[in-house]
Amino acid sequence: TQFTSLHRRRLCPPSSRSPISGLPRDTMGPPSAAAAALGSCGADAGAGEDMESSRRLLDCVLGALAALGVSAVAAVSLDLPRHLQLSLAANLGLASLGFVVTTATIESTGAMFIAARLRGIDLNKRTTKRDANGALVRPVQGVEIPESMGTIAATVFILVMSVFIPFAFAVYGRHSFPHADLAEYLAAVLTITFAAFMGFADDVLDLRWRHKIPLPFLATLPLLLVYYANGNETGVMVPTQLRGLLGDYVELGLFFYLFLLILAVFSTHAINIYAGVNGLEVGQSVVIGTSALILNVVQLHRTPTQHTEYREQHLQSLFLLIPFLAVSLALLRLNWFPSRVFVGDTYCYFAGMTFAAVCMVGHYSKTMVLFMLPQFINFVYSCPQLFKFMGIPNPRHRMPSYDVDRGWVENSYTEVRLAELKAVGKVVFWLLRTFRLAHVLPPDADGVVKVSNLTLINFVLFVMGPCREDVLCLRLLLLQVFCSCMCFAVRFGLASYLFETVL
Repeated sequence: TQFTSLHRRRLCPPSSRSPISGLPRDTMGPPSAAAAALGSCGADAGAGEDMESSRRLLDCVLGALAALGVSAVAAVSLDLPRHLQLSLAANLGLASLGFVVTTATIESTGAMFIAARLRGIDLNKRTTKRDANGALVRPVQGVEIPESMGTIAATVFILVMSVFIPFAFAVYGRHSFPHADLAEYLAAVLTITFAAFMGFADDVLDLRWRHKIPLPFLATLPLLLVYYANGNETGVMVPTQLRGLLGDYVELGLFFYLFLLILAVFSTHAINIYAGVNGLEVGQSVVIGTSALILNVVQLHRTPTQHTEYREQHLQSLFLLIPFLAVSLALLRLNWFPSRVFVGDTYCYFAGMTFAAVCMVGHYSKTMVLFMLPQFINFVYSCPQLFKFMGIPNPRHRMPSYDVDRGWVENSYTEVRLAELKAVGKVVFWLLRTFRLAHVLPPDADGVVKVSNLTLINFVLFVMGPCREDVLCLRLLLLQVFCSCMCFAVRFGLASYLFETVL
């Protein structure tokens, strides 16, 4: 897509690559040099120690979070029936196996993906060739990195969920078998599988947006039909202050299903357009997934045991989230700065649809909207460039630009011709300049004004200044964490003032 840090298919010509390694010839030399170039995948040699310390810090943080997550899940399982405890233990075990398999498979199949032309070049690295002015040389030349590795993560996830079925349902007899739960489980896995397949098709075929947008609607239909068949709720509780006017409960009916469809489409594409920095696509997904996992654990802990159906809904959500987080953590370690692999559109589709599926299964779709607040802000902020009628030009890449001398990322810009802007575009430009919502440079002699690209990534760079790519990613992930904390404050704090009972 135009929003990611990959430059697909338009790579250096065959004459500039070694026929054996696939690396650019300027990286070739003694075998040890080629191996170092392949291993670093575009790392800045001058800052190698800082990069390795960044990776070590990431491993420590992920290890601590994983340990806390397993402990929390184990603690909450103590109040569950024996067969559900065994199911949860099996889920954790299979998820751990999925982490190992995902890591090993990605590390061993990188050359296969490159040979199949599923490869990209990281534009924001010193190993990517530039001219004397620092501009990228076209066609782009640099170290080739395997792309679409989200395919591996999605495939392992689907296999883990398939193997888990007997552990989740084998305890039930023929007459007491929960057919509705199985149907919902299978529909969720089918929906996620369909989304991952669409993402891989996008990676290979580079689909147009007019094809991308309607596809998630079709992928979500199996889960929505099962949701309808199981007679799940399609309404919302009314705040205490408004019950005299609207009653206790408002039935939305068809509009609720329309909301779920829109949520599925939004979550699938929102991660895809909030990208362009090593580790950001997977990192934001890990934060959102972890927030949803915490919500499920908290609800299982605080909900009385007599609310059996409500507790089982959150448990079903956990069964999907734990393996998803396991394969995502494996992918994040390899996609972290400096990236050794690219995740591709496959992972963005896969992650987005997983969030849509777990919130439908767990019945917390409104809370999921709050978890994805940065993605919503990024989408709204990007609208002047995404929709042509608003007038702000949309370049092929909106990712940050690269300062070769310092090895930092900084604002990238689009060129706006003020004389050619229509009325809507002039209003948008006035708002951006007046309220300092973007970095606007003075016009040149031809009346062309440079405006920083309208992404949340560029806005953070505008507000906080240039920095190294992993630092930028950390800032964006901390923003995601802050929004999740605000969501919990609203969900369990503010809601208590609006409703008599908060489950």
